[in-house]
Amino acid sequence: METFVGIKKFVPDPAYMEHKRKYQLSLDFDSIDTPIRKIIEGLNNLEDCFTLQSCFGHFIYEGQNDSYNLDPLPISDTITRVKYKIAYLCLCIENSDSGRGLFNALSKIIAIDPANIQFGCAEWFWNQQVNTYVLQVEPDRFKHKDRAILDYKEALHIEKIRNKFFVQIEKLLKTQQGKYQSG
Repeated sequence: METFVGIKKFVPDPAYMEHKRKYQLSLDFDSIDTPIRKIIEGLNNLEDCFTLQSCFGHFIYEGQNDSYNLDPLPISDTITRVKYKIAYLCLCIENSDSGRGLFNALSKIIAIDPANIQFGCAEWFWNQQVNTYVLQVEPDRFKHKDRAILDYKEALHIEKIRNKFFVQIEKLLKTQQGKYQSG
């Protein structure tokens, strides 16, 4: 996110449901990275949020030039530099009690690794749709960029954090879905 900024306060959005329907109708699941399709579907099925964009995070290195590579980093003693396209979720969250509850739950995800996970807003998304928040996995020094060049060892660490990040999002999603079923 080249326009990543701190967390903005919720503002009124009387057209939230209309915006949600519009984004859901335009959502092309085939364009979503396979490992996170179920997450994106689950998030969009919640009443209090919808996704605007997402990325699983991609690692590109010598011998692997696919900019949408989904394979894990190989064990190697020859890879020195890795281009990392950040993993992120951009969500519009409803300005409601349940939306603020989701916001609070999402904000705790950074505890996995505060030096490499950020929660905030991206000015570009906010200008398109108010109450949009971004969770991203990237070394803090690159938080304003949508890609970074990492040394191999750091890339392996980021890959682990990214994987934990999405596991935690899946757990959060199950908890949120359970609230709807019991409420």
